[in-house]
Amino acid sequence: MSNTLPYIPDNAPFSPEQRAWLNGLLASMFSAAPVPASTASGKRIAVLYASQSGTAEGLARKLVKELKAQGHAPALSTLVGYTPAALAAESYALILASTYGDGDAPDGVQPFFEQLCLDHFPCMEKLRYSVFALGDKHYEHFCKFGAALDAKLKALGANPICMRVDSDVDVEQPFAEWKTAVSAQLNKNEPHLPSVAAPTPVSSAATRDKQESNNSATHSPKSETRFSRDNPLRAKLLERRKLTAEASTRATLHLAFSTEDGQLKYEAGDAFGVVPTNDPNLVAEILQQLRFNGNEQVPAANSGTTTLYDALLHSVQITRLSRKFVQEYAKRGNCLPLLALLTPERQTELEKYVSECGPVDLFTEFPGVMDDPADLIRMLPRLTPRLYSISSSPAAHKGQIHATVAVVRYFSNDRERGGVCSTLLADRTSPSDRLPIYIQPNKKFRLPSDPDAPMIMIGPGTGIAPFRGFLHERRALGHKGRNWLFFGERSASSDFLYREELEGMLSEGHLTRLDTAFSRDQAHKVYVQDRMMEHSRMFWQWLQDGSSIYVCGDASRMAKDVHATILKIAALEGGMSTDGAEEFVAHLKDQHRYHRDVY
Repeated sequence: MSNTLPYIPDNAPFSPEQRAWLNGLLASMFSAAPVPASTASGKRIAVLYASQSGTAEGLARKLVKELKAQGHAPALSTLVGYTPAALAAESYALILASTYGDGDAPDGVQPFFEQLCLDHFPCMEKLRYSVFALGDKHYEHFCKFGAALDAKLKALGANPICMRVDSDVDVEQPFAEWKTAVSAQLNKNEPHLPSVAAPTPVSSAATRDKQESNNSATHSPKSETRFSRDNPLRAKLLERRKLTAEASTRATLHLAFSTEDGQLKYEAGDAFGVVPTNDPNLVAEILQQLRFNGNEQVPAANSGTTTLYDALLHSVQITRLSRKFVQEYAKRGNCLPLLALLTPERQTELEKYVSECGPVDLFTEFPGVMDDPADLIRMLPRLTPRLYSISSSPAAHKGQIHATVAVVRYFSNDRERGGVCSTLLADRTSPSDRLPIYIQPNKKFRLPSDPDAPMIMIGPGTGIAPFRGFLHERRALGHKGRNWLFFGERSASSDFLYREELEGMLSEGHLTRLDTAFSRDQAHKVYVQDRMMEHSRMFWQWLQDGSSIYVCGDASRMAKDVHATILKIAALEGGMSTDGAEEFVAHLKDQHRYHRDVY
């Protein structure tokens, strides 16, 4: 008998997604090593993750350790390259699924979900599963991918171990509650687990200046594992300078931190987190509005107690509202205007109110509601770290980590407001001050492994940050590959970030091409995708030469427009149909030649 597994060849009349699904199904049907449902020490459990920036992967690894400690046999795997057939062969699966951008699955996971959604896919009645969905409540499609995955598995007949938990960026409490619910069911002695358990989906509210769905304490092997969001390193601010001119409508800063004698190690393409503190002036105003003195004892973030002032300064989010906070505040004070705003027919008005106001507005407009400082701290969401793409190179900038930060300032509801961390860096920190930071690896955003390979970088605004690091890294390491950068901003005279550096690299030949799009320097607006189309033939030739594409910046509009333009170039210059262009771009992803760091 042959040991060769049946296989659907590439020239068979199927799409790539159908071939992948069929081959996975055949592999699971004919494999000589069937997947056991359990081991002598406990249940075999597939722990699967769909991770964009590392949060879901880090939590999955923690979960695996705890399951092993409970006597189970967990098997860890990413959903990138995973097949529905492999999932159907499992008896138990715990899935940690991130949503990023505009409700999308993480890069590389979409093929799995598309295969799962094929109409003729077999039922999964033997599978018992649970989904932990990660997202960011300030995006419209909160946890959309996790919810869609959960719904599809139910439709295919899989049985939930317990209800899905939807977590905002502050993941600790929702993750702990989900693990507790899952473990309670897995560790039961009954031969059959109940279809649905009682815990309700959990959400916790938080935000960050750079929107990201995702913080974790995981580190690459080269990182110092003892430093994390819960145990950051206090690094010295070495430099702060403004990159934009005074005439600019926004302020963008270049910041340099010390790695403290190499205690923080990173790779080009990584991000780093800053653990921020709130504005003391806003804390003082809140205390005044609530008539508290700040010395009241309240529960601390982890254990024990602290003062109300310290908690408002360091532990909770005080600049933004959430629907949950408004709802609890309205019920607590029987605030009729707020209760009316919470009705379904006024959803749009509520969203506008939440986006434009903060807790201090509630305290001012509806006074006398909060009389217990501990309740206030319990109601407010936890203050979470803010992530920034690293804009330096460890090879070129020894002992330093650089960041490119747009300062968030805006005016709403008769009040000047700002981003918690960006205003801390701009206004409340001086060179030589120390700030708590940690490294957030981004393993999916790395330089080409071949130093001679060309690369195309598309990064408008602060999206240029990792590409500055890439360019310095390639030059420091002597890479000979060609480099093409697309950069966009509002005006060349006031918003051309790192202009002298980039033009210097261009003149010396290290930067092969620099194409800029300044939207407000002409009558009609021009964006990076317009420049891509202007040079579509050359863009296509670079791809034929093996170039990788990197995109960094806004997920909701820019990244989608850039993606659509890549498809358009493939169709136009490659003579492809719409389906053919999509297959081509999917192939780029499979070859690790299309990378996105979007938020």
